[in-house]
Amino acid sequence: MEFRCRLGTPSGEIVEGLYEAEGEAQLRRRLEHEGLLVLSLRRRTAIGGAALQLRGRPGPGRREFILFNQELATLLRAGLPLVESLDILRRRVDNPAFRSTLDDVHERVRSGDALSAAFAAQRPPLPGVYIASLTAGEKSGSLESVIRRYVDHARLLAAVRRKTLSALIYPAVLLALSLIVVAIIVLQVVPAFAGFYDGFGAELPLATRTIVAASDFARAALPAMLALLAAAAAAVWAWGRRPRAALLLDRLLLRLPGAGGVAARFATSQLARTLATLLRGGIPLVDALDVAGRSIGNRHVAAQLDVVAREVREGRPLASAMDDRRVFPPVVIRMVEVGESTGALREMLDSVADFYDEEIETTLGRFMTLIEPVLLIVMGIVIAGMLFALYMPLLQLGSVIA
Repeated sequence: MEFRCRLGTPSGEIVEGLYEAEGEAQLRRRLEHEGLLVLSLRRRTAIGGAALQLRGRPGPGRREFILFNQELATLLRAGLPLVESLDILRRRVDNPAFRSTLDDVHERVRSGDALSAAFAAQRPPLPGVYIASLTAGEKSGSLESVIRRYVDHARLLAAVRRKTLSALIYPAVLLALSLIVVAIIVLQVVPAFAGFYDGFGAELPLATRTIVAASDFARAALPAMLALLAAAAAAVWAWGRRPRAALLLDRLLLRLPGAGGVAARFATSQLARTLATLLRGGIPLVDALDVAGRSIGNRHVAAQLDVVAREVREGRPLASAMDDRRVFPPVVIRMVEVGESTGALREMLDSVADFYDEEIETTLGRFMTLIEPVLLIVMGIVIAGMLFALYMPLLQLGSVIA
C-alpha cells in the first residue's frame, strides 16, 4: 500500500512524500525509528486514474468494540499480560481498519506506552469515557474491572438506543409506504382517469376536478419541487454542520412536543450513567463532568454541562449548578442533591439512569400504541377519499353521460 506522509525532520523542517508499506502501523514504526515525526499519514489510492486521499480510517463498530473489550477483560482476568492479550485479540479481528488500530495500540503498549495513551492516540478518536476509564483503571491497578464496567455501561446505552430506533422504524416504514401509494395515485392513476373522463364531455364533480387539478400541478411542478427539496436539504445539512446551528437544532429538539421529552430523557440517562461509571472508576467529579459532556449526544445539554463543570470546579455543589441551567429535570436535581449530602452520588446517578430508561421505554410503548392506529386511520381516510373522488363520476355515470 502507498501512503502520503507529512513529516517533521530532526532539524525542524516539514517534508511531504509517498511511502510504501504493508500497513499504517508498520510505516509509523519505520518512520519513528528513523527519527521522523509523523504529522499526518493517509493511505493513497486511485480510482479511474485519479489519486484520492483517504482522510481517515473508520472506527470500529459499537458491537465489535464492546466484544473486544469483553474479551480483553476476560484475558486479563485469566492472568495473561496486557501485551500478550492485545496480540491475541488483534489477530482475531476481521475488520481491517480496527485491526490496524489494534496493531498500532499493541506496538505502542509493547514500546512502553500506557493502554489509555495508546488508544487516545488513535484516529478517529475513541469515546472519551473509554479513555478516562482506562486511565482510572491504570492508576488504581484495577484495569480489568474498569473495562468490565465500561462494557456494562456501553451495553446499557446501546440497549436504550436500540429500543428507541426499533420503536421508530415501524411508523417510519408505514408512513413511507403510505406516501408512496399516494404518489402513485396522484402521478399515475389520476391522469389515466382524467383522460378517460375527458371523453364524456361533461362537467365532473368538484372533488374529482380538485384531485385532477392537484395531479396536473404535481406532475408539472415535480422536477422543480424535487430540485427545491434537494437544495433545501443540502442547505439545512450545510447549516447544521456549523457549531452554533447544531446547538440551536439540539435545543429546538428538546422543545418539540413528544419527541423533545424522549430526547431529554435519553440525554439525562446517558449523562447519569456515564457520570456513575466514571465516578465508580475513581475519576474526580470535575474530570468526570468534562468527559461526560463530550459523550452526550445532545450538544445543547453538553454545552450546559460544560458550564456546570466550570462552576463545580469553582466550588459550587453539583445539584445547585445543575439547577441554575434550567435544562435538567427537577427529579434529577433532587436525587443529585440527596446523593451529594449522603455521599452516595454514584448510586443516585445509577437510580436516575434506571428511572429514565424505564420512562423512555414506557413513553415509546405508548407512542407505538397510539401512532400505529392513528397513521393507519389517517392514511386510510386520505387514500379512500382520493379513490372515492376518482370513482364518483362512475357512480353518477348516468348524469355525467347525459
